[in-house]
Amino acid sequence: MKRMAMLIEYDGTRYAGWQRQSNGIAVQQCVEKALAQVFGHTFTIHGAGRTDAGVHASGQVAHTDIYPEAHAIPLAKVPIAINRALPNDIRIVGASYVPDNFHARFDAVWREYVYTITTSRSVFSRHYAWDPILPFRMDLLEQALQMMIGIHDFTAISKNNPGTTSYVCNVSICELRQHQSELTVRIRANRFVYGMCRAMVGAAMSVARGRSSLDELANLLQTNTREQAPIIVPAHGLNLCNVGYSHEIDFSLHEA
Repeated sequence: MKRMAMLIEYDGTRYAGWQRQSNGIAVQQCVEKALAQVFGHTFTIHGAGRTDAGVHASGQVAHTDIYPEAHAIPLAKVPIAINRALPNDIRIVGASYVPDNFHARFDAVWREYVYTITTSRSVFSRHYAWDPILPFRMDLLEQALQMMIGIHDFTAISKNNPGTTSYVCNVSICELRQHQSELTVRIRANRFVYGMCRAMVGAAMSVARGRSSLDELANLLQTNTREQAPIIVPAHGLNLCNVGYSHEIDFSLHEA
């Protein structure tokens, strides 16, 4: 038996999120089903990030255990074999053998998301970028995002999750970039709590629209209640783009 890590990308538009659940089809169960078709037995895979319904990923990492001696598929061909059994909005980009104690979720030292905002509505971006419609100030948006860098309690800037015991996260990057009519918010942190990225962008946009002030945002970062919680921006603008580990995983064995 060997532990295999996979680099996975997916369009989350028609899925109920990454994690297997009873209220809809999840990305996890689609990959598990494809693995079962290819290798002939059941699988459980573990992902680095539990993306919500409608959220996309270009850099999800997951691991599972396989038995190379039970089949004749070389590792370099494994992504090709799995992709043939997957729907065309989910793709295994690469695969690599990792140590037996590797865990895609618990060994991750940071995760990075990108949230895309468009100022020019288009039918081609409607599933991948949020059009805020109302005007906002770019300088205030940038200032508000920068305020969330550092170690903060994100209780007020997230969704409630009864299973979460701590909402303290260390945000190392929270930056705004612009390319023509498209804005991207890049957020990197050691961990994320439920709905945190979308609430961060929502809180910053509230400041940029003049609905709240930078001082009020500072207060939100110091409170542990949701009485004045910000808006949660739509899921379709969010992409899990990268996951970092203490040792780099070589995903060079990928589908050509």
